[in-house]
Amino acid sequence: MIEPRPSKLTDLERILKGCQIPGLPQTALKILDLSHDPNAGPPEYAEVIGTDPGLAAQVLRFVNSSFFGFSREISSLRLAVTLVGVRTIKNFVLWSAVFSLLPNPRCGPFDLQVLRQDSFRRALFARQIVRKIRPVEAEEAFLAALLQDMALPVVAKQLPMRYTVLFEQRSLQREPLSRLEKATFGWTHAQAGAMIARRWNLPDNCVALIELHTDFEEATACPEAKPAAFAVGLSAVLPSFGDADWPERDQFLGAYATAQELGLPPVEELLESVDQQFRELAPALRIPVPRQTLVGTLLAAT
Repeated sequence: MIEPRPSKLTDLERILKGCQIPGLPQTALKILDLSHDPNAGPPEYAEVIGTDPGLAAQVLRFVNSSFFGFSREISSLRLAVTLVGVRTIKNFVLWSAVFSLLPNPRCGPFDLQVLRQDSFRRALFARQIVRKIRPVEAEEAFLAALLQDMALPVVAKQLPMRYTVLFEQRSLQREPLSRLEKATFGWTHAQAGAMIARRWNLPDNCVALIELHTDFEEATACPEAKPAAFAVGLSAVLPSFGDADWPERDQFLGAYATAQELGLPPVEELLESVDQQFRELAPALRIPVPRQTLVGTLLAAT
């Protein structure tokens, strides 16, 4: 069967419509609704999460991870939400919901497990950056970085032969995948991700950050005025766990240097912190922890 060659956003909309992407689970939708209610607090969040025993167990495992370092085991959902905050819990619930819906296409070197690892590490990195510049936007940056590539397995499943070629070209030519997508289709997985996020009624800022993340120059142009965009855009050029090297290293370091006057620590220090957080939180999310670290990749490329 010969796959179509889509070249416009209308074709992308048609492709996504044909995917029959399921809606977010009811629990996730209710948590999203609560996030828009300024009067909703830990009791309301705990009540919704408690209606889903599987999710409740995941939340408690997450809160009891070594990252938070509580001296005793937390067994109450209400206490768990109170201790780590409603924004953190919201992001965890959305992470669990979204990645449970994503397909795992057999498409060349694509690996959904690597995507989960990359997405989580990029989210930790983006949150660290924004906490240093404008802390109130840190969780917003975390969520957008976490979901920035969620459309990849969706479009790759619909166009497996074309994406097999694109993934191989990316490895051989050291070209950003989004540039290859644009040349091939006229759209990118960032635009596809934004469409899916809108369909799920995710926050408008999150949608915009997902759509922008592959435009490195625009995303990283104004770190002081737009720290979330800067952080998500910078996270997009971090090395993948599936790559042996870091072709965007110099691009990353150049952009990072422009924001250090805003209070960012030396790059090695920040990357070590991200590596440590990943090691502490990944087991609670059942994400394997590879030996490859950000700091190790940075030093190996020096």
